[in-house]
Amino acid sequence: MSAVSEWIVREYFEAQGFLVRQPSKYQVSARPKQAEEEIDLLVVNPKASGHVIAEDVLWGVPEIRQVARAVVSVRGWHTERISPKLVARMPELVRFADAEALKSALRDLGPGPVARILCLPDLPAARPMVSKTLEVLREKGIDGVLLFRPMLLELAAHVDAQKNYEKSDLLQLLRILKKHDLLKDAQLDLFKKGRHASGER
Repeated sequence: MSAVSEWIVREYFEAQGFLVRQPSKYQVSARPKQAEEEIDLLVVNPKASGHVIAEDVLWGVPEIRQVARAVVSVRGWHTERISPKLVARMPELVRFADAEALKSALRDLGPGPVARILCLPDLPAARPMVSKTLEVLREKGIDGVLLFRPMLLELAAHVDAQKNYEKSDLLQLLRILKKHDLLKDAQLDLFKKGRHASGER
């Protein structure tokens, strides 16, 4: 997993008021990952009064704010879209949602409900395939899917060009881009125009 992709996801959750912890700091290379090593982040929302899992699998800020605790897996390659065929070919995509991985997470999070959130680069372009992909992911135990485009748009909207974000290189970079008119009206000019921030096609 790219450190930059994890960085974006961490900042996104922190911007929503979550406490974020990275359970494993080392890189696994000499052997396959164990189930618990597939979890990239543990997140806790101290402001949540309950724990609600939205019916829709594709999530944004409203769904995230209803979650009290979650395990997060970040799949940050940005070269291909996720599809049912890819999920079938790469079962490790959803291994973090397995009972064994959750058992490990509960040792840190304590007892109680935990959402399983998968962060992905993109979904198929065709709407029927989007629905099919989300259906397959739900069947594999995924509660919510976050896409990078909406996360980046949310972070860009969150940044004030007049403030100095010296404690966050990512927010500082977004602030500089916004200050120099490269980011306008919560829309990143670097992305294709005409696509909705919600991730809908």
